[in-house]
Amino acid sequence: MRVLIVEDDPLLGAGLRTGLGQDGFAADWLTSAEAALHALRLEHFDLLVLDLGLPGRDGLSLLRELRQAGSTLPVLILTARDAVAEKVAGLNAGADDYLVKPCDLDELSARLRALARRAWGRPAPLCRAGDLALDATARVVTLGGKPLALSPREYDLLEILIAHPDRVVLRTHLEASTQGWQGEVESNSLEVHIHHLRRKLGKKRVLTVRGFGYQLVSEPAS
Repeated sequence: MRVLIVEDDPLLGAGLRTGLGQDGFAADWLTSAEAALHALRLEHFDLLVLDLGLPGRDGLSLLRELRQAGSTLPVLILTARDAVAEKVAGLNAGADDYLVKPCDLDELSARLRALARRAWGRPAPLCRAGDLALDATARVVTLGGKPLALSPREYDLLEILIAHPDRVVLRTHLEASTQGWQGEVESNSLEVHIHHLRRKLGKKRVLTVRGFGYQLVSEPAS
């Protein structure tokens, strides 16, 4: 999942990008509302972590503009503002969650994954597609009840595909959600990881829909 962090504190911003990256997110970090708005217009993100006390334009103003433009991007406000009135204002402006600094990274990750699951219409942490199951909390995958060893990139791809079983997921969505600005840039990197995923799941489990993307099949043809 690709997450955009908007935080002007350099130590905290860098720490969040590193920590979330180590926890399986494709994390990008910007320091101002204007830079974030520009990035959101040009790039795909699955989640937004937004500070309120930004230089120049504040985070609440950015959030209101996003919602007025019809954006449904899940937004978690992460701020030092802990007054009830501030929380109410943030949630009323369209935030999906509100977390006060300092926060525990594990809690932040859990809240982000919960927001993503709800956005995908899969509120439970356990996703299934036939005999294939992915536990997003433990980051464990099983096939036919047996644990399956996946690389971090393979897991990231499967997490997105299994959230949309039997539906085509666009190639551009998979690339953006798993790579981010600091990720791989090779033109065939997605195909390589899909190839490795097929070797572990079975060749008929992940279908290529030419010109569009890939489809995870719940019940592959025999």
